[in-house]
Formats: sequence, structure tokens, C-alpha cells
Amino acid sequence: MKQASAPDQLMQMLFGFAASRAIGVAAELRVADHLQHGPKTAEELAMHLAVHARSLYRVLRACASIGVFAEDEEMRFSLTPLAEPLLSDAPGSLRAFAEMITTDWQYQTWAELTYSVKTGKPSFDKVHGMSSFDYFWTHEREGKQFNDAMTSNSAFSSVAVVNAYDFSPISTLVDVGGGHGFLLASILEKYPSVKGILYDTQAVITAAGELLARHGVLERCERVGGNFFDHVPPGGDAYIMKHIIHDWNDDQCITILKNCRGAMQEGGKVLIVEMIVPEGNEPSPAKFLDLQMLQYLPGCERTAKEYRELLHEAGFELARIVPTMSPFSILEGVSKA
Repeated sequence: MKQASAPDQLMQMLFGFAASRAIGVAAELRVADHLQHGPKTAEELAMHLAVHARSLYRVLRACASIGVFAEDEEMRFSLTPLAEPLLSDAPGSLRAFAEMITTDWQYQTWAELTYSVKTGKPSFDKVHGMSSFDYFWTHEREGKQFNDAMTSNSAFSSVAVVNAYDFSPISTLVDVGGGHGFLLASILEKYPSVKGILYDTQAVITAAGELLARHGVLERCERVGGNFFDHVPPGGDAYIMKHIIHDWNDDQCITILKNCRGAMQEGGKVLIVEMIVPEGNEPSPAKFLDLQMLQYLPGCERTAKEYRELLHEAGFELARIVPTMSPFSILEGVSKA
């Protein structure tokens, strides 16, 4: 196959927003779920989905051109390896994320990326008149879209973390900003000798009992409400934070990490679960997630060197980086004497 010219390649990149939105529409309509048991034409799908058949065909044809679904000679569409993560019941399903990342409020925010580049401030606040945290708290539909996406992502990354790291030497694990406790519950379920402390805001903690009970770990998990900028629960020999540090700027991160350092037992560890930005020109979703953070929050994605410096400032040494079967890694920081 002839290699595309530079203008052709750039044109394809410039239409990246269209590819993303087409996948988002397929996710919103649950197309993958309807193809789970075999190929279907756009007309057959349209009857089930109550949409315009020709328009649906055009969307799926575009998706198939980049490997998301495949079209055969009879104009039937089927699942491909790239389409399978859009199944609602797929392990680590990306359906909710695909729907959320292509919503109108996302595109409105991205349309103001230049504002963030010029000012260093989140464009989300400019577009929507409030911070993203306040927006998702006060807008029920958008908040549900965001929370559903984060829940599915959490399930995916949590399983990867549990399978990649040996938690057996830990006596008490504190999950800082742990939400409803899916990660901590998954760890406690696999490691019955470990006790847990789930730490988040009081409103979040109040709703966390059901999930912990469902995993059979409620009796081994204490729930504590509070603000990690003020303090964290004492007594843990390890403190884990998943997708927390990337939300905040360096000074805020150092405050959180120092609070963990002051609360932990002697020789304790901090475990940070985040994407790591590779050096140089290596492609990585972390580099585009970093642009998302630029527009939404004070935080950013960081290189391994930047995490090492951050940990050092807070009284830790970066001992190792543990890869997982996901885009996320586990950075293990050991408290300095």
C-alpha cells in the first residue's frame, strides 16, 4: 500500500475530532452490544435503535475505516478488536468513556484550548462559569456521564493495579481520595491479611458502604471522611492514590504527599497510580490527557523525572515504577529517614 503523503496524514489527524465523535455516537447507541452475537446491516441496526438507517451507515462506515467495526461485502458490520472495548459488559469497558469524552460540554471546553495556552488557566471554568468539580456536582446529566466514565475506567485500572503489585507485605493500606472504594475493595478481596482505610470527603464516604459490603471486605475497611489538603488518617504503612495527584499543581501535590508522609508509620510507602508521560517524541495517550488536564484542573500529567522530583520534595525517594497491563503505572515512593 502506498504511504500517504504528509498533507494526507495531516488531514487525517485534523479530522480526528470527527473520528472521536463517530465512535462516541456508536457508544451512545450501544452499537457494539447489538453486534455481540453476529454481523448486522445498518438497516437491521436502525430498526432496533430507532435511528435513520442511511445516516447510521455513514457513521459506521467511517468507524470501520479506522478499524472500529468492520464492513463486509454484504454491507454488514461486525465487531473488531478495537470495537470490543465498546461492549457494555467488556472487562475494562470504554463505552461510557467514549460517550463522555465526545459530549457537547467536552467539545465546548476544547474549543477554548487557545485560552488555556495563553493564560495557563482552565478553559473549562471560562466556558462553563465554574470549576469542573462544581459543574459535575450541580449538573445531574453531565455529572452522571462523567461519573459513569470514571467508574468504568476505575474498574479497568484497578484490576490492572491489583494484578501488577504485591500488597501482601502491607498491614494497613490507606486509599487517599479512594471514592466509593473499588480499588481498595479489590485489593482487600485478594489479600485477606491486609486491612484498609478508605479516605475521601464525607459525602463520598457515606455512600461507600454498599460496594465494600458487596466485595465482602466491609469489616476490614474503616471509612474516614476529610480533606487530604488538611490531613490524612494516621497509622498506615502504605498510602495509595489512584488518579489523584494528576489533578493538582506541584505545590498542592507536595502538600498531599507531605500529609501522607507525616501520617504513615516509619519506613512507610506511598503508591501513586497515574499515566507517565514518556520523554521525547514517543506517542502516548498521556500527552493528550495532559491537554485535558490543562483545560480542566490545576494539574497535569508528569514524566518519571517530574514525579521523582515531586516525591523528593515531599520526603520520599522514588524506589521503582511498576508497569501494569493498562496505560497506568504504579510509582512506589519510600519515606526517607
